[in-house]
Amino acid sequence: MTQDSTGRMPALYIGHGAPPLLDDPLWSSQLAAWAQDLPRPTAILIVSAHWESAPVSLSASGAPLVYDFGGFDPKYYRMTYATPDATALAQRIAAMMPAGEPVHQHTSRGLDHGAWVPLKIMYPDADIPVLQMSLPTHDPGRLLQLGARLRPLRDEGVLVIGSGFLTHGLPFLRDFSIDAAAPGWSSDFDHWAAEALAAGDLDTLANYRELAPGMPFAHPTVEHYSPLFVTLGAATDPGAPGEQRIDGFWMGLSKRSLQVA
Repeated sequence: MTQDSTGRMPALYIGHGAPPLLDDPLWSSQLAAWAQDLPRPTAILIVSAHWESAPVSLSASGAPLVYDFGGFDPKYYRMTYATPDATALAQRIAAMMPAGEPVHQHTSRGLDHGAWVPLKIMYPDADIPVLQMSLPTHDPGRLLQLGARLRPLRDEGVLVIGSGFLTHGLPFLRDFSIDAAAPGWSSDFDHWAAEALAAGDLDTLANYRELAPGMPFAHPTVEHYSPLFVTLGAATDPGAPGEQRIDGFWMGLSKRSLQVA
């Protein structure tokens, strides 16, 4: 089990793939083993690339899953992931936000696939309260501040997760098989990010538009990269190197995932 010396839960940045991730034995086993290494959370707060909304918005406990994808096997549209009520966590988060920054409690939105797909693998019993928070901005500085506000939750046993994909150039893929070779723009961006994460270089990571090789192909839109900064902001020391728990590629996209203390 992995927990820092203060007793805090770690915070994670994970690649969430797409529904077929659920049938990928390698990546599924990596996510499942990672979850087993963690202390059991009292609750999970997850920020997914697939809910961009300002002000900060929170999902509704008990709401149906969001099937925000198309063209996949019908079985994925019948899947469920009914978790315990997370109202107490929602109230706690609303109270943590500074004056003048309202929090919108959504009344009908459930978890999208950026949340429920990886969590079905990591916590298949669905017995931990899960709350999804919207991604309110793509500004790295503001997301680092948001993560810092969420940091105290880690002392309360809450697992904070940013869910995205370290490269996400879907329009530029030519081979959609799971074991496809990574295009140069994907492997170059992945290597650059791995080095910056290993160095704890927040400035370089934040200036990815100007500095990262493979741009803009690696992220023609940036919502899958942005959740990384919520995770880094929630770290005890945002500038300390994290532990890169998963690497490699899936459909040519980087599944590199990070754990911070």
